[in-house]
Amino acid sequence: MNLQHVAIVPDGNRRWAKLHGVPTLEGHRHGAEAMNHVMDYLIDHQVRYLTVWGFSTDNWKRSEQEIQDLLHLLAFWIDKDAPSLNERGARLCHIGRLRELPSFLQQAISQVVELTKSNMGMTLNLAFNYTGRAEIIDAVRQLAKDDIPSQDIDEELFGRYLYTDGMPDVDLVIRTAGEFRVSNFMLWQTAYSEFFFTETLWPDFDTSELEKALKEYGERRRRFGGD
Repeated sequence: MNLQHVAIVPDGNRRWAKLHGVPTLEGHRHGAEAMNHVMDYLIDHQVRYLTVWGFSTDNWKRSEQEIQDLLHLLAFWIDKDAPSLNERGARLCHIGRLRELPSFLQQAISQVVELTKSNMGMTLNLAFNYTGRAEIIDAVRQLAKDDIPSQDIDEELFGRYLYTDGMPDVDLVIRTAGEFRVSNFMLWQTAYSEFFFTETLWPDFDTSELEKALKEYGERRRRFGGD
């Protein structure tokens, strides 16, 4: 089956850290390394879109220390890895409420988005300060602001007001660490997605585990409401 868009919910960083007796930040660091390997693999295999959930709007409920660690870890990742991402022809997009993030992180994200905007390779959607419901609310607000008549609103038009305007819906969702929930992630775009769940904690998710997910996806028959 044609696979254009993979979305990942990378659970298990904190559990991995606890299991290994190291600070939570180490779990997030190893998780970032795992993501780099997955991203490189998917670029090599010409997957056109990858959406990664890095931070939910609900994650603001976590401890102040962990939040700050995550914000600075993302800034570090951008500074370290964005040049190679650009060299590989990938394009970075942010989905979520950017303006609610600290100014240093807004600037770091915006600079890479601008740097890579003309690249024609993989589009990497960074879902940071994101939830699916917030995305839908933002779309409704913009529709109202644009004074769109209700009779003109259909699925195609509504889709153009989402963060993923112009991108295909998600084909495959990968969720790690034994979690079996949608958890407010890409509620619109995953209406007909296939799901792959694994007990593997995200920092231990490697290319062999990714190949299992892709193999299982390839063996499924997608019906989109058909027989």
